[in-house]
Amino acid sequence: MRNPPPEPRSVEARFNWTHPVACLLVAVTAVLLCFGALVTTFDAAMAVPDWPATYGHNMFLFPAAEWLNGPFDLFLEHGHRLLGATAGLVSLTLAAVAFWQEPRRFVRWLVVAAVVLVVVQGLLGGARVLLDDRTVAKVHACTGPLFFAVAVAIATLTGRRSSSPVFADGGRPGPMAIISASLLAAAYVQLVAGAQLRHLDLAVDPASFRWLVAVHLAGAAAVTALSIASAVLAWRPYVPAGSRFWATSVAALVLVQSLLGAGAWVANWGVPAVLQGTVAERIAPAGPVVARSLHGSAVVTLHVVTGMAILGGAVVLAIRGGGLSIPLPGRRGAANPRCVGSVGGSQEAVA
Repeated sequence: MRNPPPEPRSVEARFNWTHPVACLLVAVTAVLLCFGALVTTFDAAMAVPDWPATYGHNMFLFPAAEWLNGPFDLFLEHGHRLLGATAGLVSLTLAAVAFWQEPRRFVRWLVVAAVVLVVVQGLLGGARVLLDDRTVAKVHACTGPLFFAVAVAIATLTGRRSSSPVFADGGRPGPMAIISASLLAAAYVQLVAGAQLRHLDLAVDPASFRWLVAVHLAGAAAVTALSIASAVLAWRPYVPAGSRFWATSVAALVLVQSLLGAGAWVANWGVPAVLQGTVAERIAPAGPVVARSLHGSAVVTLHVVTGMAILGGAVVLAIRGGGLSIPLPGRRGAANPRCVGSVGGSQEAVA
């Protein structure tokens, strides 16, 4: 007898391309944000005065020799535009793949949100150039991290280990879920506050400057406290190793960020008045560091990039720690108070 032909594989049985494309989007966005941070550090946003063209050329047809061998600010700004266009193309590819293979509706909605955000971000970037407006630059600096957070969330949710531990008591969110969600919110608000300081108006009054600095320092204290609390909670015996890794990594990044923040302050505004004298001479014997110098720009840019890394880690921790738990319709949570309610619908005991 002839064997019956094999049944065609279902969509779920095929290799799901959503996750690798989402990871590619995260990688491209990370490089894009690094370029964006350098553009702000070197005040290179107006290096190309027209948009969407580049000195009259189609953005994608601008001569490579002029871009690579030209002034550094032109290299940064045009590279930032090319990376932004690449992020847009990858986002559209992700949308096509997700609507073809991804069965979960809320993940597809996240992909739609990513496409909308990348379009808005591109328009804001163009408006910033055409209007030469620092207010638009501030908004542009706030939507970039939001797009990055959505991209990280999609990559996390579409991975093999997309389960979201909900350390709950009687179905209510447990401490890990609450702390991880609070850390995510605080990390984003802190980036927003930092963006206001990065794009200060030249005519800002001292009172407004002190208020912005106070908000930024308060946000830093909140992120530090929440990251330490999440790391402490993650080292409980029944917490999965993945959540423990991300909580510890975010806490370590926050400590590094605190040192970079102090260095960024010295790079931008010199040694604080309270440290003037002998201590100041030890910190900066040659005087205040210039932000556009090699070491000064490196510190300032790393401070911004590390903040983005903290936000990305906080997104993963919030998903794995239950702070962003989204159960599938028709699935009930486990009765055991120490069970995992999965974002993907699966459940596993961790007790």
